Amino acid sequence: MSINVSCPHCNVTNRLPESRLTDNPSCGKCKLAIFNGKPIALTSANFAKQVTSNELPVLVDCWASWCGPCVQFAPIFDAAAAQFEPNIRLLKLDTEAEQSIAAKWSIRSIPTLILLKAGKEVARTSGVMPIGQLKLWLQQHKVEL
Repeated sequence: MSINVSCPHCNVTNRLPESRLTDNPSCGKCKLAIFNGKPIALTSANFAKQVTSNELPVLVDCWASWCGPCVQFAPIFDAAAAQFEPNIRLLKLDTEAEQSIAAKWSIRSIPTLILLKAGKEVARTSGVMPIGQLKLWLQQHKVEL
């Protein structure tokens, strides 16, 4: 069985066998690693490819640089990307730089985490949490890590 996964570098959709996701796959176009263990900055330019074209679950951290709890949560989210890929794609949305996306999702407080599957929101939570609690929250929403 294969799934579509968007490249974090060139945003091209790659069709990958699920059994090979942990084999460090490279993009068919740009030849760079599809999984690099780091969150990807979500912008209006890559939104469609990273959110709706990915068949992996997607977790978005909505944040702002002036937000103390967001800054506190950033290393936890970075560690989650390193630990949870390739089972889930982690994205960071700067709500100040990408106000149209933040408005579309009705972001009222930050940090806010949004879990999407097939481009549709399935869960949302606000606030800082340790990585263990984040893992449990994802598993409660049927994300296999």
